[in-house]
Amino acid sequence: MEETKREKFIRLAESRMNNVLKQIELLGNLSNTRAYEYSQSDIDKMIKTLKDALVDLEHSFKPDKKSKKFSLK
Repeated sequence: MEETKREKFIRLAESRMNNVLKQIELLGNLSNTRAYEYSQSDIDKMIKTLKDALVDLEHSFKPDKKSKKFSLK
């Protein structure tokens, strides 16, 4: 039996969400000041980029889709 569109959505959404959550956890590991040096400005840029990406996600199910890239430069 072929996978339905709904089943495919659930399978991919769960996998991708788990990947995103793992990557966010890894970002949190960068807060270890014994291993890394960062400024508040760096953190503010990271948080803003994540918040913007969430807004974009909400809008991504509409016809106008845009992708963004992150840089500390």
